Amino acid sequence: MGLIKTIGRKPPVQKALGLTAYGYLNLVRRTNRFTVVPAAPDAWLDETGPFIAAMWHGQHIMISFMKRPHDRIATIISKSPDGNINTYALERMGVRVMRASGARGRVVRDAKAKGGAEGLRAMVRALKGGDTVCFSADVPKVSRVCDAGIIMLARFSGRPILPVAVVTSRHIRFNSWDRACLGLPFGRGAMVFGEPIWVPREVEPDLVDSLRMKVQTELNRVHDHAYTLVGRPDRVGNPA
Repeated sequence: MGLIKTIGRKPPVQKALGLTAYGYLNLVRRTNRFTVVPAAPDAWLDETGPFIAAMWHGQHIMISFMKRPHDRIATIISKSPDGNINTYALERMGVRVMRASGARGRVVRDAKAKGGAEGLRAMVRALKGGDTVCFSADVPKVSRVCDAGIIMLARFSGRPILPVAVVTSRHIRFNSWDRACLGLPFGRGAMVFGEPIWVPREVEPDLVDSLRMKVQTELNRVHDHAYTLVGRPDRVGNPA
């Protein structure tokens, strides 16, 4: 392990990096003029919630901007040392962090799958306790292909999936598998909520795939809409 990586995994350094990330994200939130779709969504969101806020992994950095002062938001962060930085930042932004592996497609095949089942149970408890849960919908390491895990989460919790996009006109897109996008200050922003998608408790395998594609289509739609609102194309797979 390199020296920089070793230093970066020391708790005081990770805490400092997390607090720096928190301060930066607050700056981005305050200095961008955000358009919200649908307009004046408070009553609708209160009626819909708690819900599963579905997002594409590359857009997860700014998802906490959707939190209103009275919202209870939770999310899953991996137990890896690198997850500590995200945890420090999100907790300062008022997001409750659960440390576990997320619920992925293997949970559909094996309800006792290590890690994924742990995360699934934690998120179901959070939703039933009144928290909205933010969840990256992608298949692991495959950008913008929806995994079946989010369908299982909606099935077991009884709560709807609500696709969400939060983007800014000025941003940096990283050369990572998910083409992660970090907003920059002093621009325009858009926050777009999609249509709620409900999953029945008793669901056949072929319907799981149909619902998975429905979530994928709606997530792509809200992201296209959000980038149109800020006047920039969503250049997934190409440098921004």
